[in-house]
Amino acid sequence: MPGLLLNVLRGENSSKRPIWLMRQAGRYLPEYRELRETKGGFLELAYDPQAAAEITLQPIRRFGFDGAILFSDILIVPHAMGQDLEFLKGEGPKLSPRLLDTALETLQERPERLLPIYETVRQVRASLDAETTLLGFAGSPWTVATYMVSGEGSRDQADTRALAYRDPVAFQAIVDAIVAVTIEYLSGQIEAGAEAVQLFDSWAGSLAPVEFERWVVAPNAAIAAAMKARYPQVPVIGFPKGAGEKLPAYARETGVDAVGIDETIDPLWAAQTLPDAMPIQGNLDPLLLLAGGDELDRQARRILDAFAGRPHIFNLGHGIGQFTPIAHVEQLLATVRSWEG
Repeated sequence: MPGLLLNVLRGENSSKRPIWLMRQAGRYLPEYRELRETKGGFLELAYDPQAAAEITLQPIRRFGFDGAILFSDILIVPHAMGQDLEFLKGEGPKLSPRLLDTALETLQERPERLLPIYETVRQVRASLDAETTLLGFAGSPWTVATYMVSGEGSRDQADTRALAYRDPVAFQAIVDAIVAVTIEYLSGQIEAGAEAVQLFDSWAGSLAPVEFERWVVAPNAAIAAAMKARYPQVPVIGFPKGAGEKLPAYARETGVDAVGIDETIDPLWAAQTLPDAMPIQGNLDPLLLLAGGDELDRQARRILDAFAGRPHIFNLGHGIGQFTPIAHVEQLLATVRSWEG
């Protein structure tokens, strides 16, 4: 039987709310830090199926979340497209050569780099009970493109935005290539056992409305349509962080099954504005989880109450912070699990 999370993603409005947290597998957990000490850097962990499966399962064992999110990274796709990838301590991920300096056509595709991720999914699925939904994911094309173009993350994605204005044909080719690889990548995850997938668009909020339609809505719609054609029973969650007032158009036009919302979105507005009966995921501020206390309980209940009339998956507005106390996660879980709509 499908678990609670998968049922809600398929449109069931349950009186009990499923919960999982973005970045729940990672460095706020002492067992993750211990494993990383013995196994090496982030990329080494992501490409070691046994280690990555263990990391994916750690928060399930500790907290019993309703969903297990694959331990990996959105930059696996550009790595498979032929860019070199490294994670530098204190600096974050670096891709080379930058597509500011190099033509897309010069990259030599390396699809074999996706194979360890599929093996991780297989190992995790074999270790989960039927009640826990296994979530795969990929970065959305716009966000992935920002890293491919500039070689690293940036505050305003200025290099990529300027390239899209200056040479939209060339930038369209980059986005189209990412779309094609992402469709195959998500398909591989589903074939290996993922029961739902999420598209992370961390930098969607940096775009003006017309550009948002072209570089966020259209590519995600292409991916969602391909997933629906191949795997009609597998829900797709879209998470366009920072979309703000553009969120309803995203929800209507992309064809995703559920929408994740960040902490800047008023849950009452989202409940009233987004398409009727569409599952919504979110949207507690990760800093509130870090702070804890009575306000954590109050705000969590406010979110739960706001979405009482529709399918809702409790989550954060973005990833859990590195220094979040375990006790605060336990506090949040108790609040969510004691709520009845």
